Amino acid sequence: MQETRQRILEIIKLRGQATVNELTRELGLTAVTIRHHLDVLHREGLIGPPQILRKAGPGRPQHVYRLAGEAEEFFPKKYDRLTDALLEELESRMSPEELSAVINGVAERMARQVSVEGDLSARLGALMEFLNGLGYLATAEKEDSSYRITVANCPYERVARRHGLPCQVDTRLIALVTGVEPEHVQQIAVGDEHCVYRLAMPEG
Repeated sequence: MQETRQRILEIIKLRGQATVNELTRELGLTAVTIRHHLDVLHREGLIGPPQILRKAGPGRPQHVYRLAGEAEEFFPKKYDRLTDALLEELESRMSPEELSAVINGVAERMARQVSVEGDLSARLGALMEFLNGLGYLATAEKEDSSYRITVANCPYERVARRHGLPCQVDTRLIALVTGVEPEHVQQIAVGDEHCVYRLAMPEG
């Protein structure tokens, strides 16, 4: 993100909305330059179209700019701290059996969002599409008598390094979608470069 455009987003985020005049005063830039940056941000879907700011008195009406939903991606989100606290509380209150039931329940909810029809190859394809929609950067390759799933990015890495639950959910999700219990042979959470799962192909 170009620095000036990042600052424009921050100012609008703080104020809720801003006009070109307000942005020129805040940033010390010309109105032409500000409008150029606003046009770019609008094309990128980060701010909405300009809206007329109604004035009580005479004069040329000004336009006001507000953030679009996509702009939220550019502001810090600390989900990992809340998730970490929630998992610590669960682990302190629940028995291993109760935690296992929670893991299964979460994995089942996620699995319902993935197609489990067709052969193993088709189910793996649907699983890869689902995982990559969440940012996993996952691939599946066929080996001699198994499939190898490689995950290059763990979206929950900070939490997974402190708790095993996210990894257990992923393992259970793979089993539910593919119908094969995976062997977790590498883990990002313990320092490996990738997460790797091996699925033995069913005989026959």
